[in-house]
This record gives sequence, structure tokens and C-alpha cells, in this order.
Amino acid sequence: MKFPGSVLVSLVLFVAETAAALCLSGAYRSAGDRMWQWLTLLFALLPCALVQLSLVFIHRDVSRDRPLVLLLHLLQLGPLVRCVEVFYIYFHAGRVEEPYVSITKKRQMPKDGYSEEIEKEVGQAEGKLCTHRSAFSRASVIQAFLGSAPQLTLQLYICVLQQEITAARSVFMVLSLLSIVYGALRCNILAIKIKYDDYDVSVKPAAYLCIFMWRSFEIATRVTVLVLFSSVLQIWTLPVVLVNFFGFFFYPWILFWQSKSPFPENIEKALSRVGTTIVLCLLTFLYAGINMFCWSAVQVKLNDPDLINKSQNWYRLTVYYMLRFIENAFLLLMWYIYKTDIYLYVCAPLLVLQLLIGYCMAVLFMLVFYQFCHPCKKLFSSSISEGLLSCFKFLCFICKPPKSTILTDKAEVKSENTDEAWSSSKTIDSQKGNPHQSVSSNA
Repeated sequence: MKFPGSVLVSLVLFVAETAAALCLSGAYRSAGDRMWQWLTLLFALLPCALVQLSLVFIHRDVSRDRPLVLLLHLLQLGPLVRCVEVFYIYFHAGRVEEPYVSITKKRQMPKDGYSEEIEKEVGQAEGKLCTHRSAFSRASVIQAFLGSAPQLTLQLYICVLQQEITAARSVFMVLSLLSIVYGALRCNILAIKIKYDDYDVSVKPAAYLCIFMWRSFEIATRVTVLVLFSSVLQIWTLPVVLVNFFGFFFYPWILFWQSKSPFPENIEKALSRVGTTIVLCLLTFLYAGINMFCWSAVQVKLNDPDLINKSQNWYRLTVYYMLRFIENAFLLLMWYIYKTDIYLYVCAPLLVLQLLIGYCMAVLFMLVFYQFCHPCKKLFSSSISEGLLSCFKFLCFICKPPKSTILTDKAEVKSENTDEAWSSSKTIDSQKGNPHQSVSSNA
């Protein structure tokens, strides 16, 4: 049975970041910075409450009549109790023979064009551990993008305004960055397991390393760009954030309304239509929060029974990174134009170049992951290099002027050249017909 290390990592990051946020908010209160104190508490406690709700929802504790567990979740102790339960199951598994086991069928990765189907017995203990791992993975994603990402942006913004990086704030920002990167990594792994649920997927250490580097560069540069822009153009920060957020929030709903599919009713039997709508809104809210800072490997599709788009769309990936790069470059240009005396001793061109190179490094590690390290790359209908090539060909086709315009321009140029040649030949003939006139004129 696999050691539940992901559960332990999720709990350590959750507890460490929450404790650091409470300590830092106390420091802000002592310094008299009440606004920074309340914002720090808000970005710490709001994701805590959402994490408790997600764990209760995934484990269906409301319908199972577990009042003590619900009380502990209300006291914000849910992840700690779940982790204790996970390790209790892990260390006591195998001591007593289980009366019932379930048989799962998984297909192996194809070798030489042939994929073999294997059967595996899954006991109750292993099934419970699998449920706990899935719940903690989703909780890590919620914690990362609804708590840690806004928190990191806020603390870096405070550092820029106060021109000071304290030890407590630096430790807190490092924890927040690790939490975001880990949440993005779990999001990638969840996407792989959901899309290729029929296969026995094994993620290698090289794939984890590529994802970690990809997400680290992408998130660090994105947060820095947003902080730099908001430090010089505060009035335009809210429109930029709202356009990004609501664009990604309404995008799945627009696709759903265009498909004219019936309203999804199979999310949870105990939920009414209102409850289902709230769950879907929370899902798209999380989807928008992820895409604000990085590419969400999971694409929401509301007209699908699993609510996930399982197809590999290279076009959407290419368009996202092209538009995000253009947006980051534009925000950096605005910062460079309107920068204040705070950045007097900062080499602005070098900083802009470093941030753009950092984002390009994120794209490079992403390409390496999808081309060489993806555990299911053999199942791709086309590789990412072929997908990007077709995307660029499509974009060039769009930017290329139509043939009719080119033919019209060529015809106009040809007619102009013909007219010029005709007029010049006419002049030469007239000079040959009147030689005396030309001689007299020369005299």
C-alpha cells in the first residue's frame, strides 16, 4: 500500500501557512496597520472555511450522521483529524483480513501499439486511503489559489510599499509560494488521473520536477508583474483583476449555454437544483482563481457528466500562453512608463527582461513536460510540437491577407506597368517620326 505522503505535505503546508498568517496579522496589529491585518486574516480564514466545506462534501459527512466530525470541521480542525484518520488506516491495514474486496480493471500504457488490461484487488482500507488522497488534493488546490495566491500578492505589495522585507514576512511568502506551486502540481496530477482514468498511470520523478519548475517560474513572474503594476497604477488594478476573473468565471457557463444541454443533475443526489447551482458556481469560481495566476490543467465542461473536458486541446493552451505573455508585457510596459521614486535604485529594463525571460522559462519547462515527461504521452493523438506547429500555421493563415486581394493588387501593379511601358514606347515612336524637330530643338 502506498504511503500517504501527499496527505502529510498538504497538512504541513496548511498548518504552517495558517499559523504564519496569524502571527503576521498580530505583528500588523502591534504596528497599527489595521488594514493589512484584516486583509491578511481574510485571505487566511476564507480558504480555511472552503477547505473544511470541501472535505465535508467529498466525504459526504452530512448524510452519514457524524456530528463530532462536523463539529471539528467547524472548529477548523478538519484537516488535522482527517490526517490522523489516514495514518490510522495506513498503519492498521493488513493486520486483519478484509472480508470484502473490490476488483478494478486498468489498462497499461501501450507498448508497441498494444495495451494490456490488468485486474487489481482493492480492499476497503486502500479505497478509503484513495478517497482521502483525492480529498486532500482538491483541498490543496483550493488553499493554493483562493488563499495562498492572494496572500502572496498582498504581502509582496506591502513589501514594495514599505520598502522593507521582514523575516516573518519573507518566511510567510516562501510558504505561500510553496503552497501555490504544490497546489498547481496537484492540479496537474488530478487532470492526468481524471482524463486517463482507464489507465494505470505512474508519474515519474522527472515529471514532478518539470511541473515544479514550470509552475514556480509561471506563478512567481505572474505575481511579481501584478504587484509592480498595482504599485504604480492602483486605480487600474481592480479593472484588470475583474476582467481576468470574470472572463474565466463566465467562460464555462457561456460554452454550456451555447451547447443547449440540460442542467446537470448527477453531481450529488442529496442536492437540490439550488444546491447544485451553488456547487457549480463554486467550481467555476475556483477555475477562475486558478487561471488568474497560471494555466489550469483541468478544463471545466459543465455539459459533461464528470464536469471535466477530457480532450487534449493544444489550441486553447497556445492561445492562453500567448495572451498571458502579451498581457504581462503590457503591464510591465505600463509600470516602466509610470514608475515612481520607489524604484529609483532599481534597474527597470533589467527587471523587465528578467521577468519576461522567467515566463519564457516556464513555457520551456511546460513544453519539456508535455513532450518528454508526460506519463500518458503515448496516448496523445498529436504531440505538443505538432499541436503548436498547427496552431502557428492557423494563426499565420488568419493573419495572411486573402488571395483575391493579392491578385487584385498584382493586377493593378501590372496594369500600371503596362500603361507606363505604353506611354514610353509612344514617346519613342513620336521622336523617330519627327527627326528634324528634334535637331532644331537641339540647335
